Amino acid sequence: MKLAKRAGIPCLCLEGMTGSVEVYHAIPIRVMRVGDMQQHLPPEINMPDVQLEMKNGKPLRTVVERLKSISPQVYIQGSMDGKLVLRVDADASSIQTFFSNLQPRFEDAKSSSPENECTLKVDTKKFSQSLLWQQSNLSTSSALLCMVENEMLVLHVLLDPASIGFFTYYVPVHFLSSSEMQPRPGSEIAPLTTAAEYLDQ
Repeated sequence: MKLAKRAGIPCLCLEGMTGSVEVYHAIPIRVMRVGDMQQHLPPEINMPDVQLEMKNGKPLRTVVERLKSISPQVYIQGSMDGKLVLRVDADASSIQTFFSNLQPRFEDAKSSSPENECTLKVDTKKFSQSLLWQQSNLSTSSALLCMVENEMLVLHVLLDPASIGFFTYYVPVHFLSSSEMQPRPGSEIAPLTTAAEYLDQ
């Protein structure tokens, strides 16, 4: 693999063998200026308030897709005791879906207390897009959900096998006041599907 010019165009050139056949690829690229590098670096964020590891058996996107038809925003409530709640508020009610038995990750978290909690408000559509990998043929081992209050939702997905690598989504959040972090008084709380019994399968 080398960087070279082909017909005056910068290319990433790859060479390989397929049986007895030599294969060459010249992929056109755009060489970035040093001053542009800062725009492509991961955002700098504070340490997460809550970090929860999700195994492949937690069908988040299936639930989020159903919530998307109810509200354009979803509240994500996580706690370091391994619980996650997705909540949407409609005109006359609130709907909550419960996930339990998630694995808290205290490394690099803001607090080591299992009672630490965090609530975020994100666009349902953007959250669903960050979960597209759950309904693809992509082989993953786990995903780490990192919640930074009033700052960012980070989804770090580990590929399987781990030696292949990982990818990370940064989902922007809406600012929440302390009163907005609680369900509306008097609203009807109805679990979507059969709550924890289904989501723990």
